[in-house]
Amino acid sequence: MGQIINEKINNFKKQLHNSDDFSSRVFVCKKGTIGFVFLKSMSDPTLFSQSIYLPIQNFSDEINAQSLIEKILKNNVVEKINENEIITNILDGKVVIFSDFFDEIISVDIAKYPTRIPSEPPTSPVIQGPREGFVEDFNTNITLLRRRIHSKDLVFETLNVGKVTQTKVVLSYIEGIADQKVIDEIKKKISKIKIDGIVDSYYILSFLEKRPNSLFKQIGNSEKPDVVVSKMLEGKVAIIVDNSPIVLTVPFILIEDMQSSNDYYTNHHYSTVVRFVRMFGLLIAIVAPGFYLALQLFHYNILPLNFLITIADTTQGLPFTPFLEILFIFLLFQILYEVSLRLPSYLGLATSVVGALILGDTGVKAGLISPPGVIITALAKIALYTVPEEQSQITVLQIVFIILGGSLGILGIVTGFVYVVNYLNTLDDFNSPYLAPYAPRIKEDLQDALIKVAPNEMKSPPKSFSGSKEGEK
Repeated sequence: MGQIINEKINNFKKQLHNSDDFSSRVFVCKKGTIGFVFLKSMSDPTLFSQSIYLPIQNFSDEINAQSLIEKILKNNVVEKINENEIITNILDGKVVIFSDFFDEIISVDIAKYPTRIPSEPPTSPVIQGPREGFVEDFNTNITLLRRRIHSKDLVFETLNVGKVTQTKVVLSYIEGIADQKVIDEIKKKISKIKIDGIVDSYYILSFLEKRPNSLFKQIGNSEKPDVVVSKMLEGKVAIIVDNSPIVLTVPFILIEDMQSSNDYYTNHHYSTVVRFVRMFGLLIAIVAPGFYLALQLFHYNILPLNFLITIADTTQGLPFTPFLEILFIFLLFQILYEVSLRLPSYLGLATSVVGALILGDTGVKAGLISPPGVIITALAKIALYTVPEEQSQITVLQIVFIILGGSLGILGIVTGFVYVVNYLNTLDDFNSPYLAPYAPRIKEDLQDALIKVAPNEMKSPPKSFSGSKEGEK
């Protein structure tokens, strides 16, 4: 008795390559044998014993699939599955129940594995407002969104991506607000992903972007549920990837990175001022080193005489040309940044601060670099973090504009800037103009662009994500 069940259990164990965390149980009753299979590493053995195995042992009535579901397993998440779904359910942390005297195969969810408690994400701290952040468990992330949107129109659709990892990718949107064409296009792109594994949400970025080789960010991302919910209310689609605390949002436009969650929990006049400061900081970060280099090499006659004398005095006798000096200082700051990221937290801050002070001061005193060069490069590096979401793109642009300023002067800076703006104007991933609501001009969306109006004055939903490219005067 039970030979068929044992053969099935051995077959499942063989399919899982005799993994050490594979576990099975067999229960023999009057009618026949019941088999249980699950993974100890993904399931809760105590829950299995208390809510499944012991109740079945104490069940005196005639056992069949329906009685198991209705009387014994009524307090658990239960579903009937077919043979092709058995291994998938085991790998999901579920216990699979089958027997030699009934045909149904039952799956019971007893998954249990380490998860992080939602806390304030380190990348998006706020002075006021919600402090919860997404975690690596997609079920927890779904719950965080559900808590904020109590609507029957909130939709979650799950896709499995990755030949080996079979990672769950969840599309979340609000039916009736999100553009169905965008939803269908995202599903189509994700279903075409051919890759062995998805470890983080970043892995699917290039598959979603219209121009995967472009320098500029084309997909939004956030670690905060309140930010993602606000974007979904605007008509965007959220993409939750299991094992990643970063939730992607599409469509994406550049003005989103000029905004911060703090803007919506403070006075709207202050938010407007801060957004202009961010824009100014972004411009300084991109062009300041290259512009300084262009003035020093080609257009020194337009500098104030006192400042020109200061530059001449401080750069006299330096072993580097102005171009190599700026590159050297830029490289020095970038090395310190990389070091501060990878060192333990209690060493990273001290190393970056002490390293910048000591190396900068010592370099100036040793006659390797000049004080104006250090100040301009440091200003650009500090201004970069007024918009931290654009940090990687701005760093590359800084190098480009240093080369343009050092080789072509202000003409190179202006030409490069015009080219970048024109290129950004051609981006329209998922039919949303990248520079909206300014190019094209969309009047309704100007109420929450660089200038932010009071919440009670925002009476119309955003038009930038409706799929229309036509601006409104």
